[in-house]
Amino acid sequence: MAKQEDQFKKVLSHAKEYGYVFQSSEIYDGLSAVYDYAQNGVELKKNIREYWWKAMVQMHENIVGIDASILMHPTTWKASGHVDAFNDPLIDNKDSKKRYRADVLVEDYCAKIEAKIDKEVAKAEKRFGEAFNKEEFVSTNPRVLGYHEKIKSILTRMAKSLENEDLADVKALIEELEIADPLTGSKNWTDVKQFNLMFGTQIGASAENSMQVYLRPETAQGIFVNFLNVQKTGRMKIPFGIAQTGKAFRNEIVARQFIFRMREFEQMEMQFFVKPGTQKEWYEKWKETRMRWHLSLGMGAENYRFHDHEKLAHYADAASDIEFKFPFGFKELEGIHSRTDFDLKAHEEFSGKKLQYFDHEENKSYVPYVVETSIGLDRMFLAVFSRALQEEELDNNTTRTVLKLPAVLAPYKAAILPLVKKDGLPEIAREIMDDLKWDFNVFYDEKDAVGKRYRRQDAAGTPFCITVDHETLTDHSVTVRDRDTMEQKRVAISELKELIRAAVDMKTWLQKI
Repeated sequence: MAKQEDQFKKVLSHAKEYGYVFQSSEIYDGLSAVYDYAQNGVELKKNIREYWWKAMVQMHENIVGIDASILMHPTTWKASGHVDAFNDPLIDNKDSKKRYRADVLVEDYCAKIEAKIDKEVAKAEKRFGEAFNKEEFVSTNPRVLGYHEKIKSILTRMAKSLENEDLADVKALIEELEIADPLTGSKNWTDVKQFNLMFGTQIGASAENSMQVYLRPETAQGIFVNFLNVQKTGRMKIPFGIAQTGKAFRNEIVARQFIFRMREFEQMEMQFFVKPGTQKEWYEKWKETRMRWHLSLGMGAENYRFHDHEKLAHYADAASDIEFKFPFGFKELEGIHSRTDFDLKAHEEFSGKKLQYFDHEENKSYVPYVVETSIGLDRMFLAVFSRALQEEELDNNTTRTVLKLPAVLAPYKAAILPLVKKDGLPEIAREIMDDLKWDFNVFYDEKDAVGKRYRRQDAAGTPFCITVDHETLTDHSVTVRDRDTMEQKRVAISELKELIRAAVDMKTWLQKI
């Protein structure tokens, strides 16, 4: 756990130092769980969004996009169940006066048990060496099996208690496990209460005539209320999908772990409308499709896993999370849910308007079922960034910090570096810069020794450094240095565009799916 915490601190520090993420309103001591994406961060975030959009919308003939408003009619949230049921279990520590999500306290307790499993696996791997079979060890070792059984028992009990709204048992579970306040070690807890997460605001010129509305807690409802508009104007045939990216807002009890859980965040969602009875088949297809998208970025299959829900949301008949191994353990990155026809039927009931699809093949109308894929853009940013940040031991007994971002997502694709600030080298470097910037986001740097500039670009995540030197004056070639391998080779200036494109083109990366 200490190693994980140390790595996470490095992620936070690096994100600020290299212009990826800043604390919001930092000059006023910040605003809790609200962050600003800085000059490099906004580029990485944009590239992740575009990578998702191209794979989800552009590559599918039967999926289109919309951009629904953040503010919606308040009845929307009554119909969706958010007004009555969008709650988290809250618990306070009487001694520290700190507030926590009760379910997160229990999940963190289970994460510590998982850390014990990892420790047992590491010890066995060291003991048996190359003969070690991890899969066999995990499935047969009595201690590991005991740990897994304990985790399953705890999470199953909590899920059942939350589903039955038995908050007294949630508190009893916390007490039985002797879970303490992470800050003070106190075990003096209040009762567990439900806390609604929606931000409310007012629309209207005066207090007397204003209407209570909400900042949307999810983007999905904007898709559902526009289902018929999109279907008719786009002449869409079932099965078809509607995708969107955008901001959502939740008044989290304890927003923490940097940008993993924030009060203002961005989602990338797609609602796929299918014929009733086919939803389970599509649910499995989308699980496979979405996992292939993640794996296409090359961040290691061992860092992903599916987690099927013990407790299903009121609208679902199947649900699974794609979990990623963050520095603080495996946590949800994306959800795939079979939402049945709950949402469209609820909006039919509350609006009095039909939201049905007329199936010409069957000559009848019906309310479609929905399969949802929903990924947090900020969480995806954190997954990519934390996995990319590495410290490497070099042959000369020094270390370098390198941000091995997937080249397709990197904020800058190349840095143009004149070897010295004279002899016409900056002028040639600028010419190269002016040519490449039409196709790629590129960076110009002429300050400090070239070795220092290499290290800066390594830490910023730039895949290529292009150095203009005195040979360039005669042979019209430059030195291209690869961020990951640190290998250098001479390349004709005329070939630079194709070299970079081969490494960063979305087509190349998405074809892995």
